[in-house]
Amino acid sequence: MAHPTQLGFQDAASPVMEELLHFHDHALMIVFLISTLVLYIIIAMVSTKLTNKYILDSQEIEIVWTILPAVILVLIALPSLRILYLMDEINDPHLTIKAMGHQWYWSYEYTDYENLGFDSYMIPTQDLTPGQFRLLETDHRMVVPMESPIRILVSAEDVLHSWAVPSLGVKMDAVPGRLNQTAFIASRPGVFYGQCSEICGANHSFMPIVVEAVPLEHLRNWSSLMLEDA
Repeated sequence: MAHPTQLGFQDAASPVMEELLHFHDHALMIVFLISTLVLYIIIAMVSTKLTNKYILDSQEIEIVWTILPAVILVLIALPSLRILYLMDEINDPHLTIKAMGHQWYWSYEYTDYENLGFDSYMIPTQDLTPGQFRLLETDHRMVVPMESPIRILVSAEDVLHSWAVPSLGVKMDAVPGRLNQTAFIASRPGVFYGQCSEICGANHSFMPIVVEAVPLEHLRNWSSLMLEDA
């Protein structure tokens, strides 16, 4: 999760998020090199009174500053397109979960189980226990198996919401009357926090998302307990 004075993204917890971090570093390095080159040219022009008489009408320079930006754009576009296709790819999910946005909480349905569904409300500040995070904890977590493809079906009951978990590289709009889908693979066990990322009303900031990735055996035990309590 994010912490004070953090400059970069959250630690990646899925293959797609790892690719996004690599692409961010790749694009940032290109921006840094371009900025350095432009700054050098500006300083060189300001600090000298001499001007090359051929620089104002040079075909060679025209060719370079036409081809070079095109090459840079290709170097940015190719990895970007690859990640876009990876984010849309959903192959043989091991588990499908339906996430419904409400004002102002989330509800989850495990469609592979007959009666496994629950609402997930934010825990009020006065009810938090030591070690829990304010405005991020919920009374019921969405539990998923680690290292398994998970498909998330996202919709909303009332207004626009957005189901987003930064560490997993997931953000999908929840639109009333429409069923969107996305997928992720939790590459390690842990608890990952997110929030509604679409302004949805007065309590928009009070509908957090908590995803807990566990080994498959723990998921079976958890689902059995949830079905007994249902």
